Amino acid sequence: MNGVTLRTAHVNELGALVAIDDDAGQLFVRAGLDIDIEQGHPFVVSEQQRWALAIERGLALVAADTGNRPVGFMILGDVDGEPYLDQLSVRTGHMQQGIGSMLVHHAISWSAHRPLWLTTYAHLPWNKPFYEKHGFVKHPEEECGAELCAILREQRAALPDPMQRIAMVRRCP
Repeated sequence: MNGVTLRTAHVNELGALVAIDDDAGQLFVRAGLDIDIEQGHPFVVSEQQRWALAIERGLALVAADTGNRPVGFMILGDVDGEPYLDQLSVRTGHMQQGIGSMLVHHAISWSAHRPLWLTTYAHLPWNKPFYEKHGFVKHPEEECGAELCAILREQRAALPDPMQRIAMVRRCP
């Protein structure tokens, strides 16, 4: 991974995380999903507030290059009382180098043998299959907790291709 290390995000790095996510979003544009939501949109505001809170709580981790610059990140939290991988993004120029896998492995370790939840797109080749490779499975929405269902509703209200948003879980053997 060319000297990439994992560390806790610094309090002044929210802008860097947003920039990484925006850059990673170019994959969605190329797939025909333009996630161009204005900065003041309630979905964006809510997301950035969650990320800022995660930074404060030490639950935002960055993959940093040899110059200690973030090139990827993940946001951890909880949903329905269980570990939740809220966001994972890697700059397009640093994809396919194992950084996403490094972040996911850390999230799995952090979940401490408890079910680890996330939401993603089902139909994009770099989303659901990536998580399946790491032991996640699609979970029926009708069996999800109230908080996770609310997250899916919020995402579906703001993001393109809303019915392709799914919940996934990784349960430890």
